[in-house]
Formats: sequence, C-alpha cells, structure tokens
Amino acid sequence: MKSVINIKRIYDPPAKSDGYRILVDRIWPRGISKEEADLDEWEKEIAPSTLLRKWFNHDPVRWEAFRTKYTAELNKNEATAPFLDQCRKHNNITLLYGAKDELHNQAVVLREYLYEKLKS
Repeated sequence: MKSVINIKRIYDPPAKSDGYRILVDRIWPRGISKEEADLDEWEKEIAPSTLLRKWFNHDPVRWEAFRTKYTAELNKNEATAPFLDQCRKHNNITLLYGAKDELHNQAVVLREYLYEKLKS
C-alpha cells in the first residue's frame, strides 16, 4: 500500500486531511498542549539523536551533512522497523515537527526515508 506522507508544523491547526498524526521530535514542543497537538503517536525514538540535533542546530549550511547523518541513524535505530510497520498500516500520514524552518528539519528527511522504505 502506498502511503501519502505529509509534513506539517505542530503549531499549525490539526485538519481532518492530516490522517494519522505523528510527532517526530525528541522534545515536546513549547506552548502546545497534548489536546492541541491531537496526536495519534509521539515517536521520539525515531527523532535525531540529541547529539545530532544539537550539532545541526537548524543551520542550513549543515543540511546535507545532517541528512546523511540522520539517515545513517535511522538505518541503525532499533525503533525504525516498528515505526515502518506502523506507517504501513496508514494511507495518509502527517509527520509533525516543531522547528521554524520548514525546509531544513528532520521531518523532511524522515519523509524521504519513509517514501524510499515504503515503496515496496
């Protein structure tokens, strides 16, 4: 089954079109209550490691290196296989993140990764 995978800031209001909503940040976003978040899952173990997150610091200059390092982390992460299995159960997924930068964040990398892994 081919899933549609969207990405969205957690600060944007939930919509019915979001489908299965997954927060992919390791740290809970500031200023958002659990009710406002309206999550189906919080997958903090699938987020970049604290070390990688702090190194990247949303610096666009480090973006390509971050993508490579985060993908390598996903390939080694014990949480990845169960996460992929969970994603296979849904046709419509929205990966939620807290970062202000909509182009350079882990959800962008994770969406690419999921599309690659869920192709089959």
